[in-house]
Amino acid sequence: MRRLLPLLFALACAPRAEAPAEVPAFGLGRPPGPEVQAWDQDVRPDGVGLPAGSGDVRAGGEVYARQCARCHGPTGVEGPQDPLVGRGEPVGFKLGSHPRGKSFVTVGNYWPYATTLYDYLRRAMPADAPGSLTPDEVYALCAWLLWRNDLLPAETVLDAASLVRVQMPARVRFVPDDRSIGASQR
Repeated sequence: MRRLLPLLFALACAPRAEAPAEVPAFGLGRPPGPEVQAWDQDVRPDGVGLPAGSGDVRAGGEVYARQCARCHGPTGVEGPQDPLVGRGEPVGFKLGSHPRGKSFVTVGNYWPYATTLYDYLRRAMPADAPGSLTPDEVYALCAWLLWRNDLLPAETVLDAASLVRVQMPARVRFVPDDRSIGASQR
């Protein structure tokens, strides 16, 4: 092993060969098509990626009763799955501990952005049919959940523009990732 270490060190420090200017074509595959664009559904905190549509608290209550109550209970507080509604301080993190150790995690005290809520609901809920909700149903469900967590008034109608403006209490608990990605990071 002692003889191997200098060799490994020399290899690690050796200058690297430049990558070829063109990637060789092997005649396999094809350029990505529209099916890849259909998978690109992420929603950023600034609202980029939110679809057209809108929903209000009343319609959200109907969607919740039909799609969510069986797992999260009729009010979002009780049910076989995690609660979605809860009052209290935003959950903080302590090194080495899970946030649930301090308080229970809900939409109202943990989620940093309302757009993240939209993104998660659209992709993952309901658990037995993820991705089956229409944009209007997801906006309405967001409105209902945010209203139940005392973050919006009952007459709220959410759309792409208004969802971005919702200030979540836990936003200050998250550290933004301000790293730039590019050649300087390689």
